[in-house]
Amino acid sequence: MRRQFVRLHRWFGIATALFLFVAGLTGAIIAWDHELDSALNPSFYQARTAGPTLSSLELANRVEAADPRLQVTYLPLAVEPGHTLQMMVLPRTDPATRQPYPLDFNQVAVDPVTGEIQGRREWGAVSLARLNLIPFIYKLHYTLHLPFAGGFDTGTWLMGIVGIVWLFDSMIALWLSFPSLKAWRKSLAFRLKRGGYALTFDLHRSGGVWIWGLLMIVALTSISMNLPSQVVRPIVSRISTLTPDPINNPEILRKPQPGDQTLSRERIVELAGQAAKDKQLTAPPGGLYYAQLLHTYGIGYFTAGNDHGSGLGNAWLYWDAVTGKPLAAQIPGRGTAGDIFMQLQFPLHSGRILGLGGRILISAVGVAVATLSVTGLLIWLKKLNGRRRSAQNANLARDAGGAAARP
Repeated sequence: MRRQFVRLHRWFGIATALFLFVAGLTGAIIAWDHELDSALNPSFYQARTAGPTLSSLELANRVEAADPRLQVTYLPLAVEPGHTLQMMVLPRTDPATRQPYPLDFNQVAVDPVTGEIQGRREWGAVSLARLNLIPFIYKLHYTLHLPFAGGFDTGTWLMGIVGIVWLFDSMIALWLSFPSLKAWRKSLAFRLKRGGYALTFDLHRSGGVWIWGLLMIVALTSISMNLPSQVVRPIVSRISTLTPDPINNPEILRKPQPGDQTLSRERIVELAGQAAKDKQLTAPPGGLYYAQLLHTYGIGYFTAGNDHGSGLGNAWLYWDAVTGKPLAAQIPGRGTAGDIFMQLQFPLHSGRILGLGGRILISAVGVAVATLSVTGLLIWLKKLNGRRRSAQNANLARDAGGAAARP
């Protein structure tokens, strides 16, 4: 049995090493995405003008009026003092061609005092330019920038599958790390003085043992981040009832009808304010999302700059974009056991469940994952070379023996 597990661990490790190396390093970086992005691109984050700011809704209307080719799809409803208001945009349909207008950007940074657009960029573009670097790394983390193929998100699926393999491999690795009860101390030690291969081996084995629980959490949550509706929710729903997810559940979405008129953002914000009182939410409406294909508005509840959330995250409520009918509510700490389990996934994966300390910890784990990937490959190469030398020596000995036997 142990021999089979060793083989599984070897091939699982080889198959996922490169992906986990990239995911580990990028994860360590994007734990600080806002801080790093603003440090690299102050002109995109810092407003040029001081003074009283316009409302976010007014700023969005001005941006759309200035460029009728686009529509705002994500809008922060409050802005941090001295910061720009960063909106996500998508192209409208050109009535002449019935195709989306060509846009080379999907995010704009707006001066909240004047309404002037200070910067534009394609968030997630394959580019190492300073303006695009952190979004590039963020998207690399979970998609590898692999393309959609026939509507199939190859990158997200691939990284989700890597997470599944990694989860099982972590279980195998723990079992292999403790060959006997008498030798358990060796599985926790680092032979620092010996260095070389001995230290490489201990970094891989003992390093993995010391943080095994954290690795399991990151592996599990990576599956939840990439394949929630495809894998995790179906499994969790067998154990606990789940509140329908409006983004991935067409049963609660109304089919569009001819002549439908989308409600204004102003009306949805009014509904969101009343809903906050009804549901006793303490945070104000902080972000508005419009999903055109789903005919749905979503409102997140958080203070300015806290869109990633802390603890269990931010509350989100959803409305039909035409009728204003409430569709669903995702409120941290409320719902079934399955709902709360799903709410935990991003806070655990990002470390934000523990605040600043959690983000530091998740960065360290990301570096450790990259280190385990490298040391695993080094160990495999060392053993592979050893097996090759043994085979060569055996062949030489056989040839020498055959020569000696000949008269």
